[in-house]
Amino acid sequence: MNGISNRIAIEPSVLYFGTPVVLLSTENQDGSFNLAPMSSAWALGQTVVLGLGRDGQTARNLGQRPDLVINLPDPALWPAVERLAPLTGRDPVPPTKAAGCRFEPDKFGAAGLHGEPSHMVRPPRVAECPLQLEARAERVQPDVSGEFVIVEAAVRKVHADPRLVVPGTDHVDPAAWSPLIYNFRHYFGLGPELGHSYRTQAPRKVEAPAVQR
Repeated sequence: MNGISNRIAIEPSVLYFGTPVVLLSTENQDGSFNLAPMSSAWALGQTVVLGLGRDGQTARNLGQRPDLVINLPDPALWPAVERLAPLTGRDPVPPTKAAGCRFEPDKFGAAGLHGEPSHMVRPPRVAECPLQLEARAERVQPDVSGEFVIVEAAVRKVHADPRLVVPGTDHVDPAAWSPLIYNFRHYFGLGPELGHSYRTQAPRKVEAPAVQR
């Protein structure tokens, strides 16, 4: 490289540039529960910010019943996530949904997943997910385009598979946990660890990758 940029201008249809997949469980008006995959989630301290389609059942539920569980699947669960992808809890199906989307009242069953009781909220946790965050939507508001809603969810309790936790601490071991990544509408796991931030509270020695000769 000689320092001159060789980038080209593009107009991608989506900007899912490697974001984690989460499964949101929320409560429907009749007391049943909805389960929806999404990939626009990020954390600020103990708050998780979610971006949702305006016309989906999840956005409707959180506008009226703010309790939810943010379930984080691992890469092995991608087929279950994909089974949920063409389903909606809205009947009739909103016209803004993609072609082929259909109404399904039993999202857990359709995905082959199982609910387990939460401790502080009504919606169940997804038993198969290694990390589960019970939360409450403290703010639900439209985004600037009007096509989405932005949810600020305060996490109230975190459940972790004990195999992911550094023994004797409350730290998730980053070497043991791999999120499911949605990378331009394709599913990926993590590759080998490259290093760690100076802010980490659970540093580990990372072996340098072998040099190809």
